[in-house]
Amino acid sequence: GLPQAGDEYDFYRSFPGFQEFCETAFADMENMVCLALMQHHGCRAHMRDHNKLTGLEERFDLVVDSNDVILEKVGILLDEADGVNRSQQPVMPAGFQPPKIVVSSWNRKVDSKRGSETFRLLHAKNITRPQLKFKEKIDNSNTPFIPKIFIKPNAIKPLPSYFTNKQIRKERPEDLDVPAALADLIHQQRTQEHVEDMFAHPYQYELDHLTVPERMLSKPEPQMYKPMAETKCSFIDTLEDLVALNEKLCRLSEFAVDLEHHSYRSFLGITCLMQISTRDEDFIIDTLELRSEMYILNEAFTDPAVIKVFHGADSDIEWLQKDLGLYVVNLFDTHQASRALNLARHSLDHLLKFFCNVDSDKRYQLADWRIRPLPDEMFQYARADTHYLLYIYDCLRVQLLDFNHGQPGLLQSVWNKSRDISLKRYVKPIFTEESYLELQRKQKRSFNTQQLTAFRLLFAWRDKLARQEDESTGYVLPNHMMIKISEELPKEPQGIIACCNPVPPLVRQQVTELHLLVKEARDIPLLKVRGGEEIIMFRSLTAAQVKASQIIESFHNPFRMYLPSKDVHVNKNAKFDPSTKIYEISKRWKLQSTEQQQKEMEAKRKAREEAKELAKKVSGKGH
Repeated sequence: GLPQAGDEYDFYRSFPGFQEFCETAFADMENMVCLALMQHHGCRAHMRDHNKLTGLEERFDLVVDSNDVILEKVGILLDEADGVNRSQQPVMPAGFQPPKIVVSSWNRKVDSKRGSETFRLLHAKNITRPQLKFKEKIDNSNTPFIPKIFIKPNAIKPLPSYFTNKQIRKERPEDLDVPAALADLIHQQRTQEHVEDMFAHPYQYELDHLTVPERMLSKPEPQMYKPMAETKCSFIDTLEDLVALNEKLCRLSEFAVDLEHHSYRSFLGITCLMQISTRDEDFIIDTLELRSEMYILNEAFTDPAVIKVFHGADSDIEWLQKDLGLYVVNLFDTHQASRALNLARHSLDHLLKFFCNVDSDKRYQLADWRIRPLPDEMFQYARADTHYLLYIYDCLRVQLLDFNHGQPGLLQSVWNKSRDISLKRYVKPIFTEESYLELQRKQKRSFNTQQLTAFRLLFAWRDKLARQEDESTGYVLPNHMMIKISEELPKEPQGIIACCNPVPPLVRQQVTELHLLVKEARDIPLLKVRGGEEIIMFRSLTAAQVKASQIIESFHNPFRMYLPSKDVHVNKNAKFDPSTKIYEISKRWKLQSTEQQQKEMEAKRKAREEAKELAKKVSGKGH
């Protein structure tokens, strides 16, 4: 019932009663989120300083961080519920009582006949990892991503020879033991090709010169979708069916696309399913089975005469490039159209309800899309994401033109933003020695040098193991557990286990190595970051360590000779080193202070004597 953003909201905001209502509602909601939910899960719920300029952004960061923590716990608990380490009990401190697990309403089904509630986990038990049967091994190496494309349909500018010779380069015997991305880089250096061509968007030129036809800027007549029960739906899992589908799509003027992705049990994530809907049919493509052949669809996906309708395509565009070698030319993003119209909400759920009066079933939003064979309820859920999208696309174009009094300017801006999304390039996560700092700053935790060293070592260990085992970093060691271990610095392996609830499988396997990393962090001098400077805290340091610290600091601060010695913080009774400038300055100040004190005392003594003499004279006159 709240007014929409814009002039309507600003008008209501001018009334004190509405302002008071908004502030009260916000306070109640903040208390529910911060106190009832975030604190329950051990998340930081309050800001340290309420800055009016950055307060909203900081609150948003708190909610995002808490969501990460809670969803990581959900993933681990679901994984354990599927039978992982079911026979093993985590080692916990004596007297520890694990919290009760409450199943949320999104996964709760009410049996109307029995009147009772039943719950259903959405993860498959002992699922076979689909990565094992991929023809092309997943490249988790710490090297940049290079496009997989080697054939460029609908090209205006030809594909560089680097990509066209890709199949030949794969057979080079001298590069068999080298990761694919590194082999590509070596080949580029051998042939002296340009690095820009190697990492560029293959369809950059075509997208830069794409023009929207006049017919797409005119008002359409919305074409009503068919009922799902009357619409044919095909499951595509063979090469022959995929080729036939591509030929069918190339003859159309538009079709709708969506993807289902899995990221918890894979380092880079896996595209598990693709849904395509035309005006007459729906298609569900098994991208796990056809992963190496999906490039065939580039003929339809890059045809500028065929419009591809997505909703919220930012991630989809990257997943298509990363996993399937697919690119999109002539994209229309209904999410961008919803934003341009300033609708109340921009989710696909809202558009389905608003235009089609269809309630989306979100019980399968967190489902494991690697499950094969695909359950019928998940099949129908995936199908619904694109079945209505072409009708929504028609309605949004009509509203964009009506909203702008029939002028195509607003509609043209949506096409332009959609084209910008098509130009996005997938960028592989690259590990550097400073990668941990971004996460550490995001958590807004104050670490001493021992804790920060442990955090850095654990971050590097987690990244290496995740790449090696092809697991997400959240599966290997969730952020909140890594932070707790870094803060506690357990002295024994059992202490590391106690910091994790539930214990990730790879942590239990590698607890000895983790303990060595924590021990390495505990052995360094204890420093704390305060005001941008490192200050030595009380700890027994050898003379060599103190001297080494002083030498290192002399390189960082040229004014070190004028500052008090660090020994003052270690021993309050320590004297200044006579060889330093500070000793001379302090001695001079001390002499000046002594002379000043003597002068003041002499002046006070004279003043007292003069006062006594004056008192005697006054007393004599009185008699």
